[in-house]
Order: sequence, then structure tokens, then C-alpha cells
Amino acid sequence: MDLTVPSPALASLLALAAAIILSCTTRLNVGLLAMALAWGIGVFVAGWPADAVAGGFPGALFLTLSGVTLLFAVSEVNGTIERLARRALRLARGSARTIPLVLFLIAMIVSTLGPGAIASVALVVPVAMAVGTRSGVPPFLVALMVANGANAGNLSPVSTVGVVANAKMAEAGLAGHEWKVWAANFLAHLVVALAAWLLLGGPRLRSAPVEADAASRVEPLKPRHWLTLAVVAAWIAGVVFGRLHLGFSAFAAAVALIVLGAGDEMAAVKRIPWSAILMVCGVSLLVTVLEKTGGMALFTGLLAGLASPATLTGVIAFVTGAISTYSSTSGVVLPTFLPTVPGLVAQVGGGDPLAVALSINVGASLVDVSPLSTLGALCVAATADPATARDLFRRLLLWGLAMTVVGALLCQVFAGPLARW
Repeated sequence: MDLTVPSPALASLLALAAAIILSCTTRLNVGLLAMALAWGIGVFVAGWPADAVAGGFPGALFLTLSGVTLLFAVSEVNGTIERLARRALRLARGSARTIPLVLFLIAMIVSTLGPGAIASVALVVPVAMAVGTRSGVPPFLVALMVANGANAGNLSPVSTVGVVANAKMAEAGLAGHEWKVWAANFLAHLVVALAAWLLLGGPRLRSAPVEADAASRVEPLKPRHWLTLAVVAAWIAGVVFGRLHLGFSAFAAAVALIVLGAGDEMAAVKRIPWSAILMVCGVSLLVTVLEKTGGMALFTGLLAGLASPATLTGVIAFVTGAISTYSSTSGVVLPTFLPTVPGLVAQVGGGDPLAVALSINVGASLVDVSPLSTLGALCVAATADPATARDLFRRLLLWGLAMTVVGALLCQVFAGPLARW
């Protein structure tokens, strides 16, 4: 190793490596660890004042994540999202061969509109498993279609994970590609879901009507639900067409619903995923310290040694997918790897930065059907029979691991053309 490397750079890189390893092997919130490491390295190794370290905290990202998650927490608490999901699931009552495709579409739409993949799977998969059982659709196929559908919409500009991805890409000089980020992720998950439907016998499923039961029965929409839909629709239109600030406008929309009696403030605040927000912001702070100490150059140098300009998109998709199998996509992988894109392309000696960023997003996301991730775990938890749950756990684990290779191949072939499109 080059002995002229300044110690703060090496120390910050080792701290990041420790944070990633612990995120894969323990239940410790890696964001809390990352903030402690950032303070220790910045103050005691680099010699900065504490205020200089604190200045790297991603306040804008924290504001945006808090606002968006509060708005959809209000929508969840007052029952709007659940009622919409159950109404959509009624479309799946019919031909068994089309049920998996409908489940993919429902989960994708719910996720795209803002709640994100975890909330979408949590809302959809319990009912989807009941529908699948009564119609003869295998639980494995149900799980894959719901999880991939939710992940297909997970990088929309108004979802929490999409906010993280686009914010980190903007920091890397790749702003303005929000819908291309969503499209790349959507297409990758669509291809994988269609392949699963074909491989697991979707077209050969026999038609079987689904009986009405508690899982598929829906309650009528009340005035608070219609009000919530109107406010959320106005918020999305304002963000997309009026260029309103994502976080501030989300806070305004949430406050409007609460003031108008359509939401419970205390219940909504408790529903905000504070642990995930702290994870994202903590890792982002450590990555900022890494960049300021010169550790980012070391990190990108190590990554660059794994690839050439011709193979960079496939290699980075494989690396991020392998780490994301055991770690958090939004909390660890995206905040860590997206800032490396410009330096990585420069050190490799060529490549399209946007294609590399899209590969990081797609490679890290495709593996999230694994039961080691929250999405896969929710699918297993929704399976009532213990023997079936064990089998589903094994199948989802193997599928998730296989997605590291599938994601690498898809990104190697398609990321470049899509970035140039």
C-alpha cells in the first residue's frame, strides 16, 4: 500500500468498511454507528472542529425524507392506502394466470405513488397471499410478483428511496434524470417478473374464480379518504409540474390533512421510519467525511481495480447487488456508492457516469426479494403454513442471490443504451 496516503483518508475508508460489514452482520442501526465514526475521524484523526463534521450532515435530505414519509404516514394511518390497495386487488379475482400480473401492477402503482416498496409490500402481500391460495397461484410466484412490483416503483421521484437515489446522484453531478432512474429500475424488475411468471408456469395456471372473503372485502371510501387522495394528487402535480420543493410541500400537504381532521398527528409521527432516515443520513455523513479526507479516492481506486470501461456497469451492479443482499439498499448501498460515480469513471479510464449510476440503482434493488431483506421477510411472514413458509424462505433466498448475476448481466447489456436514450 502507498505509505504516502494520509492517515485520515485511510481511517475514513476503514470506518466505512466497518460500517458496511456491521450492517450486513448485526442488527445495529448503521446510521448511528456511522455518525459516531464520522465524529471520531473528523475530530480526532483529521483534527477538525466538531462543527465542521456537523456541517456534513445532509439536512436537506433529512427534511425531504421526513416530509415525504410523514405525508404517507398520514395516508396510511387514516386507512386511505389500505382501502386503495384492497380495491385494486379485486381486479385480481378472475383468471388465475393473470392474477400474478395484476399483483405486480398493483404493487408497482402503490409504490410509485410514494409509500415505497416496504409499505407497498406490507399493504398488498397479506391480501395477495390469500387471493393466491384461493386461486391456485403458488406462494413463491405471488411473493416474486408483489416484491418485484413494489420494487419496480420504488425509485419514483416522490418515493423515499427515489429521493435518496436522486439526491445522491445530484451530489455526483447527475441531476435531472429522475424519471430515467425510475424507468431503468421499472424495466429491470418488469423483465425479471415476466421471466418469473413464465418460468413458474404462470401462463399454464388454470382459471379459478376467487371467492369473496375477509381478505378481498373492502370498505367504502369516506370523506377523509377522498380528501387525502385529493391532497396527495395535488402534491404530486405540484412537485412534477410546478417544481415545488419535495420536502416542504410534503410537510404542507401533511399539515393540511391533519388540520382538516383527515389524519392523526401523533399516530402519523410514530409511523415515520425514523430508524431508516437515521440510517441514510448517518451513512451520508460518513461518506461526506470520507470525501473530505481523501478516502473517497481510495475507495474508487479499489472499485476501479475490479473493472474496465467496457465492464464497469456489470461489475458495479454485481458488487452493489452482493452487498445489498445482506445490507440496506437505501440506507447503506445507495448513499455509499452513488457518490463514487465520477471518480470511478475517471479512474477506470472511461464510461458513462449515468449508466454507472443506473447500474448501482438496479443492481442494488433487484436482490431485495431475498428474505434477508425486508421485502422478502414480509412475504414469508404473510405465509400461514410453517412448512410453506420454510420452503418460500429457501426459494426467495436462492432467487435473491441469483439476482446479483442477473442484475449484472442486465446492466452490462442495457444500462449504456438506456442512459443515452
